[in-house]
Amino acid sequence: MVNASEITEHMEIVGADGVHVGKVDGVKGDRIKMVRKDEEHGQDNQHHHFVQLSAVASVDGGKVWLSAEAANARQLFEEEDGSPVEHTG
Repeated sequence: MVNASEITEHMEIVGADGVHVGKVDGVKGDRIKMVRKDEEHGQDNQHHHFVQLSAVASVDGGKVWLSAEAANARQLFEEEDGSPVEHTG
């Protein structure tokens, strides 16, 4: 598992394919808290989403690289209470 201290605020989070999936707001326990608004990439969530540190493959080049490709990585997102994020569409 990646050392959480390597992950800093506003780092880009990308899938294994290099596609943007979010930005870091901070690390909370064993999860990354993602920013709620990422206007640069058209994201404006009502609340924060989280991803488990265990889903991180590496921190390299100023980016957090997830072990899953972006399309699949979104399925790993959690609500603050740990429940899965409901995806529409």
